[in-house]
Amino acid sequence: MIAFPQSDFRWAIHSAAALISFSAAGSPPQRLRRLCISASAGDGRTTPKPSVCTADELHYVPLPNNEWNLALWRYLPSSQRSRRNHPLLLLSGVGTNAIGYDLAPGSSFARHMSGQGFDTWILEVRGAGLSARNSLKDPHQGKFEGISEEQLNSTDEGLPDAAQVSSITSQLRDFCNTLGEIIDESQQPITQFTGLQNRFSITLGDFWKQLHLIGKYNWDFDHYLEEDVPIAMDYIRNQSRPKDGKLLAIGHSMGGILLYAMLSQDGYRGKNTELASVITLGSSLDYTTSTSSMKMLIPFVDPAKAVNLPVVPVGALLAAIYPLASYPPYLLSWLNPQISAQNMMHPELFERLVLKNFCTIPAKLLSQLSTAFGKGGLRNRNGTFFYKDHLHKTNVPVFALAGDKDLICPPEAVYETVKLIPENLATYKVFGEPRGPHYAHYDLVGGRMAYYQVYPRIIEFLSRHDIC
Repeated sequence: MIAFPQSDFRWAIHSAAALISFSAAGSPPQRLRRLCISASAGDGRTTPKPSVCTADELHYVPLPNNEWNLALWRYLPSSQRSRRNHPLLLLSGVGTNAIGYDLAPGSSFARHMSGQGFDTWILEVRGAGLSARNSLKDPHQGKFEGISEEQLNSTDEGLPDAAQVSSITSQLRDFCNTLGEIIDESQQPITQFTGLQNRFSITLGDFWKQLHLIGKYNWDFDHYLEEDVPIAMDYIRNQSRPKDGKLLAIGHSMGGILLYAMLSQDGYRGKNTELASVITLGSSLDYTTSTSSMKMLIPFVDPAKAVNLPVVPVGALLAAIYPLASYPPYLLSWLNPQISAQNMMHPELFERLVLKNFCTIPAKLLSQLSTAFGKGGLRNRNGTFFYKDHLHKTNVPVFALAGDKDLICPPEAVYETVKLIPENLATYKVFGEPRGPHYAHYDLVGGRMAYYQVYPRIIEFLSRHDIC
């Protein structure tokens, strides 16, 4: 079993609650400006890119009958290599954006794959990264209201009033305190936070920016599965024009869970899948047999419900406790191995990943994902369909990768799902050696040895199934 220092974790949660209280004492950013960009309307038009987007192109895809527009980061295949037959779709983990696949010029999985001839696309699902909500107050078609580094210092249109800000802040503070009580009821709350603002390099600016959108954070896993991913795949197909209409797909963490669920649904419905092959990185539909630390997410669900908080600001909480994990006296040193094994990432890249890659998560999404820890594994929102039950009907080749030191999705959890796929279609590989290097949850994507050990295996598998 994995033991976590409960008192440390509880203290960090209460610290975050205190910081929220401090922030609430002042004023939220007074003026936000909308990032207005031209929408891709399915005809190949791209949008002006904010500086945070390091892709070759940024596309937006509107969700039918919905206010959200999905962001697609596109990396054009290198002219130095033969273009592959199928485009490649990359899906990220829960509450993360595209940055995890493109962390820096010398540490970019997406750029590496485009350099191998793949027309590479990263999907940012609704609420993540540069995905944007239609501005209801903007009469100009093709204009969006989004969240980005460029949104400060313009107009306060659309912001909640002071009463709403106070209410949400109070809910968030109550959520943190309730969570702390659940983690360790035997400890008294720590109430002295002198100098904590200076200690933590955090502002809740990003969270303040999202206050006017929080009421719209009402989706779950099935919304991603049934709406976001299929719409994005259709768009990519129309842009890349593969002869057989299929895509290659790689999913990290929840991204891989989405791909497994899609294969299961297609098998149940007898539908001919639109995927040529699938690779999952640290993903499973059933965590009941493992010691997954993702169980830490379960306590977030009930407190959020208890205080009627529609979201869990994972990004803000991680930013709050990150200094305790990375700087003396290292009170939360156990946190870093949840993401990356020792010496597998440069400290500056690790800090960028933690501070820039995580987002706010709807409580409904966490609630549905928590069913993966119950009997039968992940199920649909109604509890009537168990996604692993029909994986054996798939006809898609699957390569399931696991990290030997992955605490979030241990190898036994990965195997629990991949064993259900027909043997002639399934490939399973655990990366990591007894004497190192070791692979934690993110290292399969961006660890320093992934370029030499993981990427070649991924490219070999995709190449083998890149046949029209």
